[in-house]
Amino acid sequence: MSTFMQKKESVVRKWYILDAAGKPLGKTAVAAADLLRGKNTPEFTPHVDCGNFVIIINAEKAVLTGKKPEQKYMIHHSGYIGGLKKVQYKQLMAQKPELAMEAAVKGMLPKNSLGAKAFTRLKVYAGETHVHEAQKPVAVEF
Repeated sequence: MSTFMQKKESVVRKWYILDAAGKPLGKTAVAAADLLRGKNTPEFTPHVDCGNFVIIINAEKAVLTGKKPEQKYMIHHSGYIGGLKKVQYKQLMAQKPELAMEAAVKGMLPKNSLGAKAFTRLKVYAGETHVHEAQKPVAVEF
């Protein structure tokens, strides 16, 4: 018996919705990364893009545990001398909670073309409303 290897053409993508309200940012990101890669399906093949679409709502209500709001920073460098930008997560969650969630999920995806393609299927919204009702997303508890 040979191992099943899924083909790119036979992938059927589903839409899932995650509610981040009151849940830790990291646990929400782990659940989203697993769904984006397709690790929840029995047909998972590591070298094939067999993931799903993921919608994360209530990103502004996600929580950071411990002293992370004060001690954790999102760091970005422009590439120029003196171009280091640091933003405290407390400030980031207040102003752009979608960016904090996207950064957490992106860090948990593979650093190659499969991860980049999977990241395009992530949709993050600060509030409860989203524009993907037509796709009939399935709610996932994690």
